[in-house]
Amino acid sequence: MKVAVYNGTGNLSDAVQARLDELWDELNGSGCETAFYRGDSQDLADCDFILSVGGDGTFLSASALSVRNDIPIVGVNTGRVGFLSENRPEDVARALLEGDYEIEERAVLKASIEGGATAEAEKFWPYAFNEFTVHRSGAAMLGIDVDIDGISLPTYWADGLIVSTCSGSTAYSLSAGGPIVLPGSKVLILTPIAPHNLNIRPLIVPDTVNLSFRVHSRDTKVVFTADTRSLEINDGTLIRMGVAQFSLKRVRLGSSHFIKALTEKLF
Repeated sequence: MKVAVYNGTGNLSDAVQARLDELWDELNGSGCETAFYRGDSQDLADCDFILSVGGDGTFLSASALSVRNDIPIVGVNTGRVGFLSENRPEDVARALLEGDYEIEERAVLKASIEGGATAEAEKFWPYAFNEFTVHRSGAAMLGIDVDIDGISLPTYWADGLIVSTCSGSTAYSLSAGGPIVLPGSKVLILTPIAPHNLNIRPLIVPDTVNLSFRVHSRDTKVVFTADTRSLEINDGTLIRMGVAQFSLKRVRLGSSHFIKALTEKLF
């Protein structure tokens, strides 16, 4: 077995580093090959797993490598909360070596930016695991026109709007007042950011729908984000969204469960 290690953390405490050293020793001592990812695709050659070492932000960065190379990803938590990187270093080696895990298929969002987009949009990787957002770049609020399968919703007047997967329900959407959704649910969540229409609430829709947005602002630019990446787009740009034809392969160890993580992380 060969694993690639994606380490997005900064300086680690001596205690955390010691726990990780024990993980590497346990893997290597059992005949497993570990390769630290340094930005070269060769580091991922013939790998069976990607170990994302850090918090959920690190996991989101590593998820792009997982999807592009079709390699299952394991979250190793050295961060603070960690719903995606939920596994303790002490639990990982035994579970992988003994096959005590399941591979979950998690939905990935895809966006198409059309008409009025900036040149940078053509080079932007248009996928997200947690969420897409549009939000204001200046002081002016946004008017966001949303169509669901061609049917128009009332215009959102807000600082922005989040479209999240079930995996992203405990991330930005939650902090903006969105619901917690179990990962197996096949839905998308539309959560307004600081809405000026006080009767507007988060909306849950099937993940089979086709969404389209057009954002209006007195500012000339609007910020579009895909997980940890951001892009400036022009006012009036059309954005289409839906679920991609492929999924992210996330490894869930036998000792982990979403409800258990929810109880431990959010009390």
